[in-house]
Amino acid sequence: MSGAFFNTEGISALLQQLDVKKLVELSKKIDLIQVVKNLNSMDESQLNMMLKMFNQKPKHRELPEIDGDFYDVFHTLSPEQRELQLKVRHFMETEIKPIVNDYWLRDEFPYEIIPKLRELNICGLTYEGYGCPNLPFLMEGVVAMEMARVDASIATFFGVQSGLSMGSIYMCGSEEQKQKWLPQMQNLEKIGAFALTEPEVGSGAAGGLTTTCKKTDEGWILNGQKKWIGNATFADLIIIWARDVDDNQVKGFIVEKDNPGFSVEKIKGKMALRIVQNGLITLTNCIVTEDNRLQNANSFKDTGNVLRMTRAGVAWMATGCARGAYESALDYTRKRKQFGKPIASFQMIQGHLVEMLSNLTAMQTMVFRLSQMQDEGILKDEHASLAKVFCTMRTRDIVSRAREVMGGNGILLEHDVARFVADSEAIYSYEGTKEINSLIVGRSITGFSAFV
Repeated sequence: MSGAFFNTEGISALLQQLDVKKLVELSKKIDLIQVVKNLNSMDESQLNMMLKMFNQKPKHRELPEIDGDFYDVFHTLSPEQRELQLKVRHFMETEIKPIVNDYWLRDEFPYEIIPKLRELNICGLTYEGYGCPNLPFLMEGVVAMEMARVDASIATFFGVQSGLSMGSIYMCGSEEQKQKWLPQMQNLEKIGAFALTEPEVGSGAAGGLTTTCKKTDEGWILNGQKKWIGNATFADLIIIWARDVDDNQVKGFIVEKDNPGFSVEKIKGKMALRIVQNGLITLTNCIVTEDNRLQNANSFKDTGNVLRMTRAGVAWMATGCARGAYESALDYTRKRKQFGKPIASFQMIQGHLVEMLSNLTAMQTMVFRLSQMQDEGILKDEHASLAKVFCTMRTRDIVSRAREVMGGNGILLEHDVARFVADSEAIYSYEGTKEINSLIVGRSITGFSAFV
């Protein structure tokens, strides 16, 4: 057979079917004459095996699913909880992801998502009554992670609305205030903001607020400024924390946006969380009635209770941001080819991916336990602070490695990681810097306070 197949006429017919240019290039790599000699020396069974191999199509390789939950932490949720997690994920993937980079670049908020977000019925997730779902704190964290996995700005908007502003009224308001505001806020008919930080006062808010309040016959008179206040430019009500000039205690107030003593200016030029509409608030002889003073907010300790409840959410947001960056980077490295094969097949790239996954897995197990402690009623300031410190630090490392494996494309918004890199810097700083939260943990474990 071999002699009959590879005779002069057969070779001539074969050559006519070949691309001459490709044949020339191929001859530079292998000795074609020797190949033909080797083929001619084969018996029929060997030749058939060779032809079968040549005609065989490459097998399609099934790659593993891209899933940052390497230890299946979230598979321990109940079926109902898992359903809610995936419902929020679907919303973020279908409604937010297609538009997020455009709004981030334009420094604008997509107001059209608010009615769609309302349909999820997740505002005030952990509160009892007032139309709230009354679910475990664990699910509040899961929702925050799923939002930040696609976009940390939307997660921040939601955290301010559902956590800080609603939480202030839920924890510090009178029953009348709760009945008036919480159902409307739960349904996103009213948008809230939380104003504690000032232009010159961040970490020192506990003892140094410069925004003042004074009780008069007209009501409470508020004066001062608040900075970095998320949702402030379009919020219907803003929770203002001010120092009472008479007893030097911090008190809370519900200030409505149409109050003539209230004004807000949008903060521009941010490099992070650009979708969040942060504002500089100015209060000029702003009169607030006693009905709008938070009746159970009489010291900074009450403010601190609200912050403790929500600080766990920041650790969850950091975890979501990190997970989004890891999964985006993994997807990219499996598609991007260099030297003829996906870069995910290279040892150094896999090293980065494993480092990222290691940190992410540690973060997920940490925040999961953190929220379990909150549900068990044993969460302390130091627990939330340690998670905030660790998770935001590890997020910075993960997003950096994600950008690293993407090379130059890592700085393009279209690949999402550039946004995660920028947004991680804001998460690293807000709700207590690394240094302040470290001192809270340090005080707990040593018994000595190192605060100034």
